[in-house]
Order: sequence, then C-alpha cells, then structure tokens
Amino acid sequence: MRELIEAIVKPLVDFPEDVQVNIHEEGQRVTYQLSVNKSDMGKVIGKQGRVAKAIRTVVYAAGSTQQKKVFLEISE
Repeated sequence: MRELIEAIVKPLVDFPEDVQVNIHEEGQRVTYQLSVNKSDMGKVIGKQGRVAKAIRTVVYAAGSTQQKKVFLEISE
C-alpha cells in the first residue's frame, strides 16, 4: 500500500524525495500518514480537495481487500 501511495503522489509534486508514508496500526484500523514538502501541499490537496479525495478513493479501494479499515492522513 505504501508503494501505491508513493506511486500516485510522487509524479504530482516538485520534491518527490520529501514524500514519506508512515504506517500506524491499531487493532482493526490502519492509518497511512502521508507527508510532503510544504510547497507541494496544494498540489496534493488540489482545488476544493479533489486530488486528495481521488487519492483516498484509490487507497480505500485497494485496502478493501484487507480485513482492516484503512485511513489516509495528509500532513506537512
């Protein structure tokens, strides 16, 4: 899943080396924390959050095969 998130986000940003995905698992919940360079936040979120919503849709669809609930958080 980490590779999927990185494959989606890295082509969108100006600083792909700053893209990091951290994983936190708690019981039936898996949270992927995506952090990017400050100047790339707008590109990852998009107008009215459309890009972020699209990324989350793909990640949630890929995570539906797992028995755990998948969440994606975007931070600086």
